[in-house]
Amino acid sequence: MSTTAVQIRDIGPQPQSFDIEQATKANTNYRTVAWSGRYLQVTLMSIPVGGDIGLEAHPETDQFLRLDAGTGRVQMGPAKDALTFDKEVSDGWCVLVPAGTWHNITNIGTKPMQVYAVYAPAHHTPGKVQATAAIAEADKADEPADWSVQPKPVADKHG
Repeated sequence: MSTTAVQIRDIGPQPQSFDIEQATKANTNYRTVAWSGRYLQVTLMSIPVGGDIGLEAHPETDQFLRLDAGTGRVQMGPAKDALTFDKEVSDGWCVLVPAGTWHNITNIGTKPMQVYAVYAPAHHTPGKVQATAAIAEADKADEPADWSVQPKPVADKHG
């Protein structure tokens, strides 16, 4: 595998191609928006040891997440106090989150957990880079592009 740094530039709803595994493993930011289309979005995430993605539910968004490095604990369920799905995942595993499902992934390993996520519809500002979870949580200017197709507004839920 090449050790050359991967530079991803979100070019919006234009054709794009890149080595997603290499880009995911090279990403050191909590969240980097890699590509934004009209109907879906790809983000790269790096979760530090002991950190997590954050308990949340997206009423109008299905998600696909894949671990490219590290070990995590996935918890999902119909309510934030009823996380009935509990599974350990590692490099190569995917996590499929149905719309409206409460979910979280916690890094239970000894190195950063490298994940990419595909959302449908888009959730974040194209090209947005957030170095830490705290910065992402505080970012009130993180909205999908006007040209993205969004369902009727329904607020996400955070635990």
